[in-house]
Amino acid sequence: MSDAAADIIWMQRALHLAERGLFSTTPNPRVGCVLVKDGQSVGEGWHPGAGQPHAEVFALNAAGLAATGATAYVTLEPCSHFGRTPPCADALIAAGVARVVVGCEDPNPLVAGAGIARLRAAGIDVTSGVLADQAEGLNLGFMQRMRTGLPWVRAKLAHSIDGRTAMESGESFWITGAPARADVQYWRARSCALITGADTLLMDQARMQVRLDLLAQRWPDHPAVLSPLRGVVDSRLRVPADHPFYAVDRAMLFTGNGHSVAQLDAYRARGVAVVTCASNGDHLDLLALLRRLVEAHAVNEVMIEAGAELTGAFYRAGLIQELILYCAPRLLGSAGRPLMALPLDTMADAVTLDVLDRRQFGADQRIIARLHGKSSHPTDEVQAIKR
Repeated sequence: MSDAAADIIWMQRALHLAERGLFSTTPNPRVGCVLVKDGQSVGEGWHPGAGQPHAEVFALNAAGLAATGATAYVTLEPCSHFGRTPPCADALIAAGVARVVVGCEDPNPLVAGAGIARLRAAGIDVTSGVLADQAEGLNLGFMQRMRTGLPWVRAKLAHSIDGRTAMESGESFWITGAPARADVQYWRARSCALITGADTLLMDQARMQVRLDLLAQRWPDHPAVLSPLRGVVDSRLRVPADHPFYAVDRAMLFTGNGHSVAQLDAYRARGVAVVTCASNGDHLDLLALLRRLVEAHAVNEVMIEAGAELTGAFYRAGLIQELILYCAPRLLGSAGRPLMALPLDTMADAVTLDVLDRRQFGADQRIIARLHGKSSHPTDEVQAIKR
């Protein structure tokens, strides 16, 4: 087997390990590491969550003295700065590894090539860019936040085959079947924040939680899940403070500046984090909303689960990068509610999407799509088909 082929095989293993942090590492990236010596794994590790050791440290501890002279396969460039934990580049140097193979470089300004430079300065051979697209895809949100200051935003929509998300009355319970609803839990669990609208909560009495029982159907051996933040955009305070959505921890209210202290204190008294944003009438500044989420909570991935108006507003603002579409073999009729509020006049205005993946969940089909030409990096969900 050639060295290049071996690098791919071992990096695939490191990526598989990194996926074990899929639901728990926020705000940190998902990282896996394998130490290989004489063609055998001598130590493996993955990063389970913020404040805990990084993947390299777990792998080095597992390898012990066998780490000397080994090759380390790491999905993301080893850090070179002191954060909650010491620099991983220094740990690899101290252990005496001979070579480090990196999936992709870390765009974090505190790292950004400095980890690789430190390893090379210590005389360690470094190869970078092995399965780089897959490594980037595993951390789309972290990469996006480091490069732009904004999270990766995906919108989840369940619709009929005639493109309706609800009946004219708003009734939508349930468009899709149980297998598709179980798959939704996967996307919720990997999100740092879920955002919905007042209409959705008032119609469905939704709590927007990760259903661990349903997640287990989709991901039976999943490790710990860090429950995502759950926020509702409600500029007119139509959702009362005693709504079931607010009875669960990590609830947030995004609203405008025109409410009295007493009105907002009714929510704060129930443990709700109230975030006021600039608004134009009933329309909040959604870009400012996302920035506030990043500043306060360093969110990497955000999922919109809302009706046509709010989803359309995020889309028209250019804030959605990815669509998760569940299409059910049903007809809801011409009076039903549309997929999103997206008024277009001519074929020249039509939006072209790149379909990355199609899968069947029971009778329903799931499509993952992105705006044409916006990103070539597959998510780990899509890449799993190819591994």
